[in-house]
Amino acid sequence: MSQKRRIQITIVVGLLLIAGSLAVVHRLRAKPAGSTSAPAVRIKGWQAAVLGAVEGLTEYLPVSSTGHLILTGRWIGLENGGGLKNEALDSFNVVIQIGAALAVAVLYWRRLQQVGVGLFRGDPDGRRLLGLLIVAFMPAAVVGLALHKRITEYLFFPLPVAGALVVGGVVMVGVELYRRRHAPRTTSLDAMTYRQALIIGLAQCLALWPGTSRSMTTIVAALLVGLSPLTAAEFSFLLALPVLTAAAGLEVVKDFDKLLLYAGPGAILVGLGVSALVAVLAVEAFVRWVSKHGMTPFGVYRIVVGLVVYWVLMR
Repeated sequence: MSQKRRIQITIVVGLLLIAGSLAVVHRLRAKPAGSTSAPAVRIKGWQAAVLGAVEGLTEYLPVSSTGHLILTGRWIGLENGGGLKNEALDSFNVVIQIGAALAVAVLYWRRLQQVGVGLFRGDPDGRRLLGLLIVAFMPAAVVGLALHKRITEYLFFPLPVAGALVVGGVVMVGVELYRRRHAPRTTSLDAMTYRQALIIGLAQCLALWPGTSRSMTTIVAALLVGLSPLTAAEFSFLLALPVLTAAAGLEVVKDFDKLLLYAGPGAILVGLGVSALVAVLAVEAFVRWVSKHGMTPFGVYRIVVGLVVYWVLMR
């Protein structure tokens, strides 16, 4: 079976499973007849599709998916005063990351198989890769759980996003200039060290500030500790799987009723589906681009977008 065909089948099956799970939970949690607080769908299908497309396009590019989703939500009217509570929109934006995670799971299926073999059959290379991912995952998991409420309360707004976009863009341009003067020491995940993984994981904590970008912080840190651009991108993509899945799972457990009230299973499924399909294209395009052109154009893009957003907000 071709890679393209496997991607299509896996995404369809995954989305059907998600749809079935949402339908079952929705039915189990349905309000009794006569309830005065029946769910009112606020996120329309086209809005869910727009947010899904933005998530899929920006999740694995070093431009900040969260920042772009916050700005897009304001642009299409899904903000306070536009008919949707911020908390519900924030939860929706996190949950549709599952679609982007599904895309990477398909594209890097062989690496995940290697991890599975290491876990269940004792393969040393697979077990070591799993260890690297765990070491890199834990810092953001601990800090994120501790600061989640404060971050969403104080930072999920356009102005902090604009500042993070500009600062991150400047850092990316500087790191790209540094990288071009220093040959990479690590050109394969098999040669990575636990020290490198820990530094990447600590850097990922900075991505909790919306607009910073999880992809940007992990790739930049990976380049600084000696990984080649392609190896840095691959590790960043694989690290996204536990991060995105854990974050989405937390939102589902914490705010599922709120999601059903303001979005509904249909809008959630649309966001997930569009996110998965767009993410497949974005990942493949990014890998081709970064191997030839580096990350400077993404840094310049971040600076320009951040300054434009700041100018609009200050008018």
